[in-house]
Amino acid sequence: MPKNKGVRSQHFLKEIEQGIQVANQQILSDKIPAITKESIMPLAISVARLRAVYLAEAFSLAGDGQGQTLSEDEVKSLRHHREMYEEARLAFEALTHIIDRGYIALSE
Repeated sequence: MPKNKGVRSQHFLKEIEQGIQVANQQILSDKIPAITKESIMPLAISVARLRAVYLAEAFSLAGDGQGQTLSEDEVKSLRHHREMYEEARLAFEALTHIIDRGYIALSE
């Protein structure tokens, strides 16, 4: 590829990246207030609680340690707790991603 095309491609991609940054900042600032340590902690604590419930359910279903096969209802219960935990964890990861990218305002 000629040098000129490489420079054009890089410039094009930089403009797209800047456009994405602006779009995310505008859209997210309409839905999410400025982020503070205090505003993040309830979500972080919720994720921790859901993780604990999920793991407690797994240990509870393991029962007496005999390694019995779980029933269909037990698997459904475990799946339910895992899905709740994973959804909350993914939301927290999405939040940390937008903070890392500078898409949302941070407050002290």
